[in-house]
Amino acid sequence: MKTEIFSSAIHNRNKVRFLYGLNEILLDPYYLSMEKDGRKVIYGRAFNSNEIKKFEYQKIANIKIIRGRKFSPIIPILSKAV
Repeated sequence: MKTEIFSSAIHNRNKVRFLYGLNEILLDPYYLSMEKDGRKVIYGRAFNSNEIKKFEYQKIANIKIIRGRKFSPIIPILSKAV
């Protein structure tokens, strides 16, 4: 169920809100993945941060898609070495 919610949010570029442990997180979800030990994770940019963070599925609860708030991914641009 979490995978479908996050996949939909990523595809439609919707922000999501969820509880992570005891903290409420507002996230621009970017990428779903599986760790080498089999744990599912999601990567995204948390509100008021320019850093991409990883969140473990097992610690996520009460996921809500924020439908009226879309985001544009921030992609770092690396300069070429000349």
